[in-house]
Amino acid sequence: MLLIKICGITSLDMGLVAEKAGANMIGFVFAPSSRNVTPEQARDIACGLSPETKTVGVFVNESKNEIERIADLVKLDFIQLHGDETPAFANSLHRRVIKAFTIDEVTDEALATYPAEYLLIDSPGTTYRGGSGNTFDWERLMSRNIDKHKLMLAGGLNPDNVQEAIRVARPAGVDVSSGVETDGLKDAEKISRFVAAVRSAD
Repeated sequence: MLLIKICGITSLDMGLVAEKAGANMIGFVFAPSSRNVTPEQARDIACGLSPETKTVGVFVNESKNEIERIADLVKLDFIQLHGDETPAFANSLHRRVIKAFTIDEVTDEALATYPAEYLLIDSPGTTYRGGSGNTFDWERLMSRNIDKHKLMLAGGLNPDNVQEAIRVARPAGVDVSSGVETDGLKDAEKISRFVAAVRSAD
């Protein structure tokens, strides 16, 4: 079954909407972003979710001590590294790791050797790392040396294009944020449509 991660959750209400719709993962952003939350907010949201829903903390070039502090407070299941973190840094963490790369910058060597449970391939960022809301040409993944069992696809996905993205890229999971928003806020109807579209394609 394809993994579905709804990222940029800022309220328990939307976390529960995502959970009820069938999302597997909820993402909290602990980096500069219009969707960032405090560790305390994330902890309160996570406490209201089912243990079956995995929580992911998104960090950009944060210190190990701060990542571990937040991970322990929120009881994160995964740490998503969205900056310039080295393989050694990832190996030093005490949580499962998702490593994000942009399609323009990632090398085949990194895809083959980076120590992460999942490799998230995203569009190049604009104001912030990731979260540009733009797609990239998914065909570009065909020539890359990437284990499809570890591939999480991101970048401009929405309820209308995610089935085609899955058909082309054949990822293990998909990650969405702005694609399930209206006027910068999570939209319950779009979340439900997105999850339904993924499950239909699965």
